[in-house]
Amino acid sequence: MHDCRRLPGDDTPMSDIYSAVIEQVVFAEQLGFDSVWFTEHHFLPDGYLPAFQPLAGAIAARTSRIRISTDIAILPLYHPVRLAEEMAVLDNISNGRMELGVGMGYLPAEFEAFGVSLGNRVSLTEEAIEIMRLAWSDGPFSFDGRRYQLTDVDVHPKPVQPGGPPLWVAAVRKPGALRAARLGTHLLPQTSRSEVLDPWIEAVRAEGREPTDHRVGIIRSFLVTDDPERDWAIWKPAEKYRMSVYKEMMRATPDDYGRGWGDEDSIPQNVFVGNADECVAELQRFIDVYGFTDIAMAGLPPGVDTEFMARNLERFATQVIPRVR
Repeated sequence: MHDCRRLPGDDTPMSDIYSAVIEQVVFAEQLGFDSVWFTEHHFLPDGYLPAFQPLAGAIAARTSRIRISTDIAILPLYHPVRLAEEMAVLDNISNGRMELGVGMGYLPAEFEAFGVSLGNRVSLTEEAIEIMRLAWSDGPFSFDGRRYQLTDVDVHPKPVQPGGPPLWVAAVRKPGALRAARLGTHLLPQTSRSEVLDPWIEAVRAEGREPTDHRVGIIRSFLVTDDPERDWAIWKPAEKYRMSVYKEMMRATPDDYGRGWGDEDSIPQNVFVGNADECVAELQRFIDVYGFTDIAMAGLPPGVDTEFMARNLERFATQVIPRVR
């Protein structure tokens, strides 16, 4: 997972950070990693990635196997036809390796800057998913919704993947979980298990499908180390900074968006620090308890040395992943 950020006071050129990300993803593919995810936010001075598409295209051109996705793209801030076109082009550049994780967004400042009503984000999200699927299907389509009206639109090129890139929906509350189940997407659950994961499982089964028909993904990092105190001291400032920014974001939301993180049954997303055996045990437990099929760890936390993270990726790839069922 990459968000392309710097610590306050770090004057590293963003061009160097993007280059480092691209090189690390090339290395990750060589190590056997399955996918890379990008996140999205806007107007943050730390450089938080605001546009994943150019970086995805650069990585697609440098790799041949690793899949490329988002967790998440803020769907209401895009016109769905334009995003469908961009994803179709990326799917062709990558020869069918694109996926798309979407969420509704929650920061008022982002919606205000793009001239989008925060209050319309549910309908904008649901209609956009339907429109993108129509755009990736054969032939022209029309659409008459609350937010979008389209007549005889025929998007070209079509994606390499039949039906288009696989879609994921992020959920932090029960309505989001039910939305993912109803729309038949993969799931990116956050906050508490009882609030998101369990309702999604029940809803998928009520739709006549099995949860195992879908993928369930989350961002959680692992630091593989034989000297936890030394190595965590290198990573900790980045994690402390990241969490401070997210806490400020939570305070800016109008609807208590952050409720659920830290609850007794919250799904852990903390960095796990341990030796290879301990990381294997925790990763296996994490998968067994929550049923995750996809777990993305931080690639380059802000301010952390690229060689340090490369060693961690290599240890995780060679000493942890092969021992997990």
